[in-house]
Amino acid sequence: MTTSQPATVIATTTEPVKVAIIGCGSRGTIYSRYALVSDKMQVVAIADPSKARAEKLQSAHNIPNEQCHSSWETLLEAPKIADAALICTIDSLHEELAVAFANKGYHILLEKPMATNLAGCQAVYSAVKRNGVMLAVCHVLRYTPYNRKIKQIIESGVLGSIVGIQHTEPVGHYHFAHSYVRGNWRNEAESSFSLMTKSCHDIDIIMYFLGNDCKRVSSFGGISHFKPEKKPLAAAGAMRCMDCAHEAQCPYSAKKIYLRPAELGHKKWPVDVITDVVDIESVAEALRSGPYGRCVYECDNDVCDNQVVNMEFDDCRYASFSMVAFTKEICVRKTRIFGTLGELIGDGDMSIEVYDFLSQKSTFHRPEPVSVHLSGHGGGDMGIIEAFVNAVATRDPTLLPSNALTSLDASVVVFAAEEARRRGVVVDLNEYRRQNDVEY
Repeated sequence: MTTSQPATVIATTTEPVKVAIIGCGSRGTIYSRYALVSDKMQVVAIADPSKARAEKLQSAHNIPNEQCHSSWETLLEAPKIADAALICTIDSLHEELAVAFANKGYHILLEKPMATNLAGCQAVYSAVKRNGVMLAVCHVLRYTPYNRKIKQIIESGVLGSIVGIQHTEPVGHYHFAHSYVRGNWRNEAESSFSLMTKSCHDIDIIMYFLGNDCKRVSSFGGISHFKPEKKPLAAAGAMRCMDCAHEAQCPYSAKKIYLRPAELGHKKWPVDVITDVVDIESVAEALRSGPYGRCVYECDNDVCDNQVVNMEFDDCRYASFSMVAFTKEICVRKTRIFGTLGELIGDGDMSIEVYDFLSQKSTFHRPEPVSVHLSGHGGGDMGIIEAFVNAVATRDPTLLPSNALTSLDASVVVFAAEEARRRGVVVDLNEYRRQNDVEY
């Protein structure tokens, strides 16, 4: 299996890659911006049931009315006018859309997760393989300058043989409350479990560093805090933050996360998620009546807010991953890599220290600067859309550090880890693949 690919090469083509955006929310809007800063991509069609979201992208990209669809079905039924489909919908639609658009010959950029169940991941993999199209699941960590530099350091041999990795994702206390307690990813039946929806690309990056020969996994986790029995006594009886006597003392208050930033003129994430029109009146009304105004101790959330995963690879190599909601930093992942000749310590942003055991000296590495145009996820947003566009333009899938195979394999490990957590067992990956009829 491929474990590394060269960095993105700028495509030499006079024709832009034409893309259709399916889902004009946050992720679809972010990836579409590449067409505004580069002549290599052109947005030629969009699909979204929200008229307000669709109109924003239509205006930004001068898309004719006949190519603005209120559903993905009408876009699929229309004559194919794009080279690629950027699927940025809710998680539960990923499998159906990826398979349908692959069957019509579109190359696919697919937001994570690949699908919400293992059979769905297998179906997506089989569809792109059968139709000979490229798939890039948005495991954006592979595409950041920071992680590309770490990969280069590993491959240089300066660390010797890698024996272990410790990797942590600090989700951020209000980010978790927004997305995984009140938001779209709070409930497994509506989306999936949090290791998949939030941290599948953390498992993927560990496999990018160590290889695809993970043998066994174990995991522990649960809901540590966001449940009724943890509700402060002073908040008793209140179901919404707008009516709560304890609100001023609650770090997860919806008024603190949405209303006060709006009052200060902040109109971006996460405020723009809860209402199409970002003004104080609209935000206040959303908190009075919508899901984002609910008390975090009275929601229908059932996904882990604290979880650890242990992974065993061939040749006595081990990795541990920790996802935790209760942090100051938001998704600034910390990584330590242990080798026989040295140790790597990454701050998750701009500093990578390599300590050499022989010389007892440290060398510091700084990744290349991130473009201000698509700086999200540490440059991973720019990295993946640029790599995808260049791969499609040149018909060269090797320009993608990830592909359908690596994404399926990472998904298998994530599902196996969740089974290990639920059952309290160590899961053998080969046996798990056999039991679930996983075919590559």
